[in-house]
Amino acid sequence: MAARAGVSRATVSRVVNADSKVSDAARRRVQEAIRELGYSPNRAARSLVTRQADSIAVVIPESDARVFSDPFFAGTMHGIATALAKTDLQMVLVMGQATHRDRMDRYLRGGHTDGAIITSHHRRDEFWQAAQASGLPVVFLGRPFTPVPGMPYVDVDNAHGAALAVRHLVETGRTRLATIAGPSDMVAGVDRLAGWRREVRAAGLSDAAVVHGDFTAAGGAAAMEKLLRAHPDLDGVFAASDVMAVAAMEVLREHGRRVPDDVAVVGFDNVDAAAEARPPLTTIVNPVAAMARQAVTLLLGLLDGDEVPAAVTLSTELVVRASTVGRQD
Repeated sequence: MAARAGVSRATVSRVVNADSKVSDAARRRVQEAIRELGYSPNRAARSLVTRQADSIAVVIPESDARVFSDPFFAGTMHGIATALAKTDLQMVLVMGQATHRDRMDRYLRGGHTDGAIITSHHRRDEFWQAAQASGLPVVFLGRPFTPVPGMPYVDVDNAHGAALAVRHLVETGRTRLATIAGPSDMVAGVDRLAGWRREVRAAGLSDAAVVHGDFTAAGGAAAMEKLLRAHPDLDGVFAASDVMAVAAMEVLREHGRRVPDDVAVVGFDNVDAAAEARPPLTTIVNPVAAMARQAVTLLLGLLDGDEVPAAVTLSTELVVRASTVGRQD
């Protein structure tokens, strides 16, 4: 390459890595040689020179079984991949439960990535400190329990979404409301429960019927069983995720409860399974893909040294389907 262009190897390296300290004439000769030879720079070798990995890490502190079975994560990764398609950056998936923290810390400290998007954050998760210590730009997808200076977040208005669910149930005549809440160590679970409680109390109803799930189908089913035992007269249920809501409807059917005739059910997320459920599930829209794209925008801003907002909160809406209205034969 250098011989073909009539320059030194150092000059070729500077041209390939967009160094401005190269004359126009030398740059043209190197670029012509690149075209003639069909040269493509090796990403790993280039990273040794530029100290850039040309990738961002999507950090998910969950098991692989959870990540690959929950539609929330599929939507997240799709949104991130779509946003990165117009850049030279690639997405690297970093996942694992608390027992894998050391491995995740080493990865974030090791210079393997240019930035990170952290999602599904739990109260005790502190691996972001490894990123902070190494100066790695980080964006949270979902509000962290304690905001971290310099690490912005993107979230949906979870409390408002839960309130919309309650209002709809009340408007359809339900007066004995229950909720399958999300995990108490995740902000989404806490905020959705807070929004549910606030709206139930505003309607003058009891907010005693609460059982926590873990955003999985098994967790939703177990929570619905507990609710039926403790509150057999319930007539409206808000589940903090569609996955839990669909599982709850199956439990209600097994107990001879008709949806929505006997019990109306509302979920949260608006994943494909909500529309495909029987009956189709009324739910709250969680704009996961839009949140993921916004997180990428913030991270790219950090990488460019721009000032970015400390927080972006997206709105949501209610999608009404047959699990709350209409008679099911």
